[in-house]
Amino acid sequence: MPANVQLIHSNRHNILEQIETADLVVGGVLIPGAKAPKLIRRADLSKIRPGSVIVDVAIDQGGCVETIHATTHENPTYVVDGVIHYGVANMPGGVPRTSTLALTNATLPYALQLANKGWKRALKESPALLRGLNVADGKVTYAGVAEAFGMEFHEPTAFVG
Repeated sequence: MPANVQLIHSNRHNILEQIETADLVVGGVLIPGAKAPKLIRRADLSKIRPGSVIVDVAIDQGGCVETIHATTHENPTYVVDGVIHYGVANMPGGVPRTSTLALTNATLPYALQLANKGWKRALKESPALLRGLNVADGKVTYAGVAEAFGMEFHEPTAFVG
């Protein structure tokens, strides 16, 4: 990264310290199957210089900024307390060809495993595929999804034999 970009461990102290001098804050939190935690609170906006920008990449999981809401490519920003917010849902949609090629390159090997082996054998032989199982035989096999929807969780290994 360039010298003017700072990557920090995400904790409350570091976030509050860094947002005071940042021109751009990029929030990116992913807890698979669950909502993103709110790491920047509304009261924190008073510490951010007016005209600074917050980009919330976690918007598709509810956002990690308390004052964020989903926007569109046609109307991508809005201002709260002098801070510009960018919360475009499906950000890759702005570069559809590039994002499709990237997604295809990342997922094709998994699709081939499923096609060549069948889903049960492929998941049994691939821990990565098994971690992606969300529902089997009508039962939720992904803890984050089960928690988010108040449903019972079932161990995914029970379905692959």
